[in-house]
Amino acid sequence: MDKSRATSTSTLEKWGFPLLELYRLAFTFYKQNSGKAIHLSYEDNLKLIAFKQQAALGPFNTNHAPALGVLDVIGRDRQQHWQLLGDITREQAMEGFIDLLDTMCSAFRPYIEAVRQNRDANLKADLRRMELEKEAREKREREQQELLEEGYKEELQRRQLQDALNKQTYQQFKLYAEKQFPGNPEQQAVLIHQLQQEHYHQYMQQLHLQNQTQSNLNQQEQQTKEVDKDKDMDKDTIVHKQQQQQQEHNNSNMNNNNNNSSSGGSSISNNSPGHPNLVQAMDTLHLKAFDCQQQEQQEQLPEQLVGNDEYEDYVMIRPAKIWTRPDIEQFKTEVSAGDGDGVITIGHGDTVTVRVPTNMNGKCIFWEFATDNYDIGFGIYFEWAKPVTNEVTVHVSDSDDYKDCEDDDYLSINDDLESGSLSQDLNSLAAQTAAAAAQPPISIIVPIYRRECYNEVYVGSHSYPGEGVYLLKFDNSYSIWRSKTLYYRVYYER
Repeated sequence: MDKSRATSTSTLEKWGFPLLELYRLAFTFYKQNSGKAIHLSYEDNLKLIAFKQQAALGPFNTNHAPALGVLDVIGRDRQQHWQLLGDITREQAMEGFIDLLDTMCSAFRPYIEAVRQNRDANLKADLRRMELEKEAREKREREQQELLEEGYKEELQRRQLQDALNKQTYQQFKLYAEKQFPGNPEQQAVLIHQLQQEHYHQYMQQLHLQNQTQSNLNQQEQQTKEVDKDKDMDKDTIVHKQQQQQQEHNNSNMNNNNNNSSSGGSSISNNSPGHPNLVQAMDTLHLKAFDCQQQEQQEQLPEQLVGNDEYEDYVMIRPAKIWTRPDIEQFKTEVSAGDGDGVITIGHGDTVTVRVPTNMNGKCIFWEFATDNYDIGFGIYFEWAKPVTNEVTVHVSDSDDYKDCEDDDYLSINDDLESGSLSQDLNSLAAQTAAAAAQPPISIIVPIYRRECYNEVYVGSHSYPGEGVYLLKFDNSYSIWRSKTLYYRVYYER
């Protein structure tokens, strides 16, 4: 028993396979190649079959052996070889089959080695794949963890910023809420929360615009530096070429003077000091011309970036504050109970502009509006012109006048030059340009967007940027069939 165990262990170490797996490989090799790649004698085949029967069924048992016919010589020979194996175990029979096949066939060992190498290669590939999958999984987990931590930090910073803004504006919003809803703490709390949310969003928008503006300025500065660098390189190249040309000219003069007489040489020695002074003067003139040109271009660049000084005072204005409140029915009743000027029917495809001039005693404008059943477009512009009247006026147009101010500076190349259409277009273009120049400049405070003001009252305020006229625009130009009933109220704060 110990000898058989030692033999089994040596087989495992020698072949590199478990005994059962090695036996299956050997039997498969014998079955596929018997009579093809290997040719064994009748006795050798009987021995291999006997080992196979012993490994599959155990020792030969006469009681369980199938009956043989009188002429079944091959069956009788197989049973005899099976009986000769005696009581060896199935493991020993497997080892005997493997050793006998290895002895009789020289191609069996290389086949087993090839199978083992293929198995080892597959095993290494599987291990490498498992390692790569593990590394990729750990990397994804780290990235997800970093994203979660970054998102947590951003949320924490956002909350801290919003809390700081809420502390700064709480008293101001509280006073306004108490005026709007006296004796109603719940409505006051809702309005304060809406005002704080709107203030936070406007602050973030303004911060984003500032960052974008700073980024654009940095890009423009970088482009300016690159342009200046190119100019300096061009200037150095021109000066270097001039110096080379002058040096070549001096060398040619010296060669010509050496061929002349000694008296001519003395006259050249008296005039030669004048050439370096002339070259220096020419270089100075070129450098001054370059400096003047560069200075003029640098002076023109800020003018292109900034624009006219006439518009600098009203380009940067504060953003408006917009919020909503739910008491729409009460608001409609109050507006309808007035003189009737606060209720307007806006036809389909029309735009109503309410012109509200700034008041000398006021500092801030307030507006409130709502509609029946349907939404409407709303926006606010500011016209930088001295008010002609202090009255609030209402103007109705088929479409927004300021949407029609498009770029019409287009001349078709297919126009007949002899027909005069080109001159007519130039005249109309000049007239349009003169008319546009005569109009006062306008700044957009709130762009026109559709507001769902049929469920709640839209309220807003804006600090006076200067003297001018506010243009409250109610746009129904997108509606083809439906008219809208508008309720609005405008007032100012001292």
